Amino acid sequence: MRRGTSIIIMLLLAVSACKYSANSVVTTPPTAVTTIVPTTIIPTTTAPTTTTSSSTTTTIPPIVVSGTVTDEAGIPLPGVTVTSDTTAVTTSADGSFDLTAVTPAVSFTKPAWLPLEVDWSATSDAQVLMEPRIVRAVRVARYTYLELDGLEGTLELIADTPVNAIVFDTKDEVGTTLYPTSVALANDMGAVEDFYDPIATLVTVHAAGLYAITRIVTFEDPIWTKARPEAKLAGKWIDARNPENWEYPLALAVEACEFGFDEIQFDYVRFPAGSTAGAAPPTTQEERLAAITGFLEEARSRLHPLGCALSADIFGITASSPTDEGIGQRPDELSAAVDALSPMIYPSHYSPGWLGFADPNDHPGPVTADALDGAMPRMAPGSLLRPWLQAFYYNSNQIRAAIDEAESRGLGWILWNAVGRYSRSALVDE
Repeated sequence: MRRGTSIIIMLLLAVSACKYSANSVVTTPPTAVTTIVPTTIIPTTTAPTTTTSSSTTTTIPPIVVSGTVTDEAGIPLPGVTVTSDTTAVTTSADGSFDLTAVTPAVSFTKPAWLPLEVDWSATSDAQVLMEPRIVRAVRVARYTYLELDGLEGTLELIADTPVNAIVFDTKDEVGTTLYPTSVALANDMGAVEDFYDPIATLVTVHAAGLYAITRIVTFEDPIWTKARPEAKLAGKWIDARNPENWEYPLALAVEACEFGFDEIQFDYVRFPAGSTAGAAPPTTQEERLAAITGFLEEARSRLHPLGCALSADIFGITASSPTDEGIGQRPDELSAAVDALSPMIYPSHYSPGWLGFADPNDHPGPVTADALDGAMPRMAPGSLLRPWLQAFYYNSNQIRAAIDEAESRGLGWILWNAVGRYSRSALVDE
């Protein structure tokens, strides 16, 4: 970063047109602030653009665009695409970029973050501030489509609430794809059921101003292990160490992205736990983490060019554990491979005595707070923490207690209910 005598100029920037708001369900783009610190003008050494008529020649000098992209806390953001005209660069690990532009319109995009468009009026080093997309979501289960009001009932329930996103399943825990997929393996195995039309559903969801996420259950699949036993690790679990076994969930992910989903979320992206783990071949923590992060990195390489964000679900306990808990999940490694990481913080799943509580399920607020505080310092720069919160067994006040802990830390959240039923009073903070 070049430094010199500078005058700090605060510019109000309009965020480039996007379909969703970070904080509410609106269709108008929010605004963000970019701080530009002018420094010594950089001499231009590249060939200028010229426009020639019969009598005059006009030289338009290029603009040198350089600086650092950070979040609101000043933490550098790597992996931001900086574009002007047809030229694009990506910010480095320290958030820095350097681009020679022909026009002053410069855009900044990063999956899971709100895009920016800057009218770069002067050559300068700059600190460009980007804001994360704060997702507040509910999940639509297969049971939703069996009810008379179906998706419309869910959309009516969440209207005029803070909910600004919705999660659908592409493939669920029983190995079923919930729409007529074109992925050959799913059809060959008889794994396809027709619960919804994803393209028509996305038209409805996007028209409502909602961000659309699809969830893909990855390495637990009873249909797959039965039809292709050579892919099995143990029980209903697929061997995540074999990259050939990555292709099926990755093909579903690419298809979902091409349908128009905004984000692809992998669930059960881990090794088995419990009794099934004991039947699996022995593995080391290094081997497990390499397999899961390798899969997610490959997913990112395929999904980012298509414009989709990538997220993954992890056990809530891994937010508090220094190890991978035998399943290949640690926030430290996995957050570096995805745009958002979602620990499943369900107090009903915590053992008696956790945090000194005889029954942690009776204390959703403190249990949620402890897990979030454990995970936040371990997140890679630019990766968002967005927990799944328990919305079963609980009354509205208990659900709100968990939501409030996430909100107080500036985080988004997703509510989990296996049958997709939610209370409006839990969604609206009275």
